[in-house]
Amino acid sequence: MFLSFSLLSTLFTMLSYRYIIQEKKDSVLHNAQYISEFAGAYLEQGNVRDGFFKLYVASLAQISEAHVILCETDGRVVYATDGTPKPYRYVRSVPDTLLRHVSERGAYTGMTNLEGLYPESRFLAAVPIKAQAGGAEITRGLVLVSAGAGGVSQLWRAMSNIFFFTAVAVLFISVVASSVSAARQTRPLNEIAEAARRFGHGDFSVRIRGYERRRDEVGALAEAFNSMAGSLEKTESQRNEFIANVSHELKTPMTTIAGFADGILDGTIPAERERESLQVIASETRRLSRLVRKMLDLSRLRAMEEKTLAQERFDISEVMLRVLVSLEGNISAAGLDVQTDIPEQPVMVWGDPDGVTQVCYNLLDNAAKFAAAGSDITIKIATRDAKAYISVRNLGQTIPPEELPLLFDRFHKADHSRSRDRDGVGLGLYIVKTILGNMKETVTVTSEDGVTEFTFTLTLA
Repeated sequence: MFLSFSLLSTLFTMLSYRYIIQEKKDSVLHNAQYISEFAGAYLEQGNVRDGFFKLYVASLAQISEAHVILCETDGRVVYATDGTPKPYRYVRSVPDTLLRHVSERGAYTGMTNLEGLYPESRFLAAVPIKAQAGGAEITRGLVLVSAGAGGVSQLWRAMSNIFFFTAVAVLFISVVASSVSAARQTRPLNEIAEAARRFGHGDFSVRIRGYERRRDEVGALAEAFNSMAGSLEKTESQRNEFIANVSHELKTPMTTIAGFADGILDGTIPAERERESLQVIASETRRLSRLVRKMLDLSRLRAMEEKTLAQERFDISEVMLRVLVSLEGNISAAGLDVQTDIPEQPVMVWGDPDGVTQVCYNLLDNAAKFAAAGSDITIKIATRDAKAYISVRNLGQTIPPEELPLLFDRFHKADHSRSRDRDGVGLGLYIVKTILGNMKETVTVTSEDGVTEFTFTLTLA
């Protein structure tokens, strides 16, 4: 701001001074031309030496605060006045250089002291007096009008003083306003910086308060920061929950394996029950292997979330039937029947065939696992509004409404009795949601009167 005002003051000084000087020169020239025209008209009817003419010219000089000189073409002064009643006999003749300048160029304007005739330089305008004589226009003399430069300097100093004090006042107000504005901007930034430092030490509960009503960039930054803090806190909570769940899931089979192995080694378990104990150890080992494999699949899916999955055209009906054949043994062992409502024509969709195969496998395996013995599993594929809707329905226990949103969470099981689902690790449905989410598709679940139905979408090709 200081540099701007300095530049502005310099430009103002130069331009205003030039403007005032030019205005004064134009004013003096205008007065000289007016007196020249009046003198020319007067000479056609009378003599410029009479009292009326002198009085009129003196009045003009007094009004304009100027000196007026009338001279012959040879430079001899006929009449001179500064507007006062007393005779003005200061000037006797006009310098030849000025006469030649007017003769060659028709007029003269500038700053001069008439080669010492004035004690100081003055604004001077000289124009010829034209008059009619014998039908022709001839030059009868010259009119010189001069004005002092002191008034111009005083006017310029007055304007400069006004500008200076105005600039100082504006600069002061600007400094105060910018200081207040800077404080208003930096205070929340300092608070956000302090909150970020607390984040670095693991405190995710801190929030930026008091800027909810601000509609500027700082308010938007505070809102975004609080949103980020909420996400980080949620992520930290999920991480802790994930670690706790993983620890629990790993600890259970490992404890079982260690217990039976120690029982066999120290003889606590009788010899006739060793085979049964080894079967339990093998089962828990396979369960532990499945858990690790599921976690690896989960890590792979999480790593792919930032990547764009390859989109291919494939027949979802063929994929579903192929998965159904692979699970035929499990479905038959549970005494279940399968009902299908699949179009005869291929249903071509866009997506990742391997990922969709995993989705279909997890949903069918989940339906077979929790279906009531002797009931049916229903598979349905329908199309509408450029989407394919694939449904897997089974008959079993009704899932409470409050449990439905939690089914797709990691390590969550709808039945809280872990012993009923010895093979599950609570990651199947979470993987389903993750795969479909990567393809920008959705999956929903309903459960009423013992009928549970999972439905996911794919875009028709």
